[in-house]
Parts: sequence; structure tokens; C-alpha cells
Amino acid sequence: MFTFDKLGLPVLGLRGLEADLSEEERAIQENVHRFARDVMRPIGKKLDAMTPEEVVAEGSPLHDYMAQMYASGILDLGALDSMSDLEKSRIFPLIFEELGWGDSGLAIATLASAIPAFTAYGTGDPEIIERFGSLPGCWLATQPDKGSEIVDMDATNVHPGTQQLKGNLSVRKDGNEYVINGQSSAWVSYGPLAQTAMAYLPCDYGDGLFKEGTQGLNWVGIMIPLDSPGVSRGKPLDKIGQRALPQGGLFFDDVRIPEKYAIATGDKAVGQMMGTLTFANMEMAATFTGVARAAFEHALDYVHERKQGGTAIINHQSVQTRIFSLWQKVEASRALSKHVFSYNYASHGPHVLASVTSKTFVTDTAFQVTSDALQLFGGNGLTKEYPMEKIMRDARAAMIEDGENTVLGLKGVTWLTRWYQDKHNISV
Repeated sequence: MFTFDKLGLPVLGLRGLEADLSEEERAIQENVHRFARDVMRPIGKKLDAMTPEEVVAEGSPLHDYMAQMYASGILDLGALDSMSDLEKSRIFPLIFEELGWGDSGLAIATLASAIPAFTAYGTGDPEIIERFGSLPGCWLATQPDKGSEIVDMDATNVHPGTQQLKGNLSVRKDGNEYVINGQSSAWVSYGPLAQTAMAYLPCDYGDGLFKEGTQGLNWVGIMIPLDSPGVSRGKPLDKIGQRALPQGGLFFDDVRIPEKYAIATGDKAVGQMMGTLTFANMEMAATFTGVARAAFEHALDYVHERKQGGTAIINHQSVQTRIFSLWQKVEASRALSKHVFSYNYASHGPHVLASVTSKTFVTDTAFQVTSDALQLFGGNGLTKEYPMEKIMRDARAAMIEDGENTVLGLKGVTWLTRWYQDKHNISV
């Protein structure tokens, strides 16, 4: 039981109901928050108004942002990699939420561009780290004919009697090299500016692309220097949201890559891709908790300033109810996001079920929160004078990127029912 001598005001932190941050964690949070407020928000606003070509052009504010991000040390890969799992489970969601609060497009540009470097450090191979560990890159998985299907690399959700699509981009083993041909989708995050790629592609090791007697493909996880002969790029994509995040296609014409750069083959490539997806989905949940929080905070400011019916609109009960609903959704999103980070960095984790649970819930909720927050602004919310229409556009993209939410949910329930059947020793 709790008792109160005097019921005072709640103590709320940057992330609402924060109870247990250490001094070091609070200092990290405050540092990232300042960067998000002072650097990310103004640059994100500028980039949102620019064409995709202007965003990636020389002299773009995007380059200034990336330079400041690297100089800030916020994503020092060496330092982050040396943390204990407990430290990662607490500090990563804190950092990612603040970056999402600043600008989700820039946050994802930062994280997507670091995936090859993260992967390189994970190999522990000095040569791989030297070649890929310090260059901006991209995560290459989707193709024009293989979008959501990439989430189902093990072919458990393929329609009966059919096979996975070959796709538009594949690899064949040729002696001590891999030869890449075809095109990626136009949705490769940071693709227009990346210098390296971490790619997961169908691979012919000599017996064809398909595993014999299965519905599924053979796969390879391969690191690609994008200055290799035969690599070219498509136009940067024009889209409704996250316009600060450059996305575009990559084309490969007999691109030859040393065998050493294939860091995962066969089933190991499937496992590594699912590991990358598990981290990315977990990160998306924290990032878009920050987006939802930004929308809530803008709405909370506005309802205390805007007057209708003779008073600030926060004094109308309908507005009070709606503000509290936004607050609840943000806190629920954060709680689930933090819970999944704890699970994935505990001894029994990580697992893709955990991450898709948080990614789908939080991104769906973030869009609800941004839409409902915009509604409180009335007509003002639809104008570019206020930040709400941009935040809502940014949030909408999250329900598709890093796995379309319905398909991720199907993958999640596959693992849930597998767990249930194993636990009860049944098969249905």
C-alpha cells in the first residue's frame, strides 16, 4: 500500500514516467536530446521541403547533419559494441527514442547507414572491419518482386504448391568470387549515398537458386563495396514521408565480390538476416515511440495555447480526454519497447517474435497518436506552419518499412503457434 502525507505533482522526465535512470544514462539522454532539438529538428524541416535530388546533392543539409552526428559520438560503434548486454538494453532505447523525437527520417538514415559497419564489427575480422567499419552504407534486402516476401526467408508462409519468387537480384558463386546481377527495390534506405551495402540475396552455389525439394531459395549474406565496377544507382525516391531519409535503387551488372566478403551462407544467411531484422524492428519501436511522444508534446503545448469557447481548449473535457488518451498510448508504446529490449538482451533472447511484437504495435500506435494529435490542431494541423502534418506523414511510413506490419504479424504468429504446439506436444 501507498500513503501520501501530501499528494504533490508527479515527477516526469523527458520520457514521461521515468523512474530509474542512472546519472550516466541521464547525461547520455540529455546529450542526445539536445542534439535532436538543436540539430535534427531544424535540418529535418529543411530537408522535408526539398526535392529528393536536392536532399542528396552536394551541399545538402543532410551532409552537414551526418558530419555533426559522427562528430557527436552518439553512435560510436566501438563504444556501443563494447557495452554489456544490460547496458545496451537500457541505453539503446533511450538513444533511439530521442533520435526519433528529433526527426525519424534522419534517425533512420543514421541507423540504416551504420548497418554494414555494425555487421563488420560483429564479425571480429580486422580486414572486414577495416574495409567496412567506418563507411556509410545501406541494408540491401528488398527487390521490386521481393518486397514483403523477404521477411519470409525460410518460406514458411509461401502459398501451398508454389515457390518463393526468384526476384530481380541474385548472386552466383564463381570460383573464389561471387557475381551479382540485377536490381534492388527503390526503397534501399541511404542507398543513394551509401558507400557499402550489407546485402541478403538469393544465391546459386552451383545447384541453382532453389533448395532441392523445398519452396525456398538458397541465400547469401554478402558485404558489397559500392565503388565496385558494375554498380550504378537509380534516382532517389520521391515519397510522402521521411523525406530527410534518402532511398533509392541499386543496379548490379556482373559485379564481382571476393569470397571473403560473403560473411554468411545458406541457412546461416537466413539466421543473420533474421538477426538484423530483429535488431531493426526493435530499434523501430524505440524510434517511433519518440515520434509519438513528439506529436503528444506538440499537442499538449497547443491545447494550452489555443483558445476557443472563451478559454484555452485544454479546459474542455473532450480535449482533456483526448490528451490523456495520447499520453496513455505513448507510455504503453515505451513500456513495450523497453520490455522487448530487455528480453532481447537477456540470456534467453533475442527473438524475432519479440521485436515484431513491439515494432508493429508501436508503429501502428504512433500513426494513431500523430493523427489524433493533428486533429486537436484543427485546420492548423493541416498546414506546414505547424509540425503536425510532417510528423504524421513520417509516422505513416513506419507501418511499411522494415517489414509491412501485417506480414510481420503473420511471421510473429507463426513463431507463437510453434511455441504453443511444442509446449503442448501437439501438431495442428
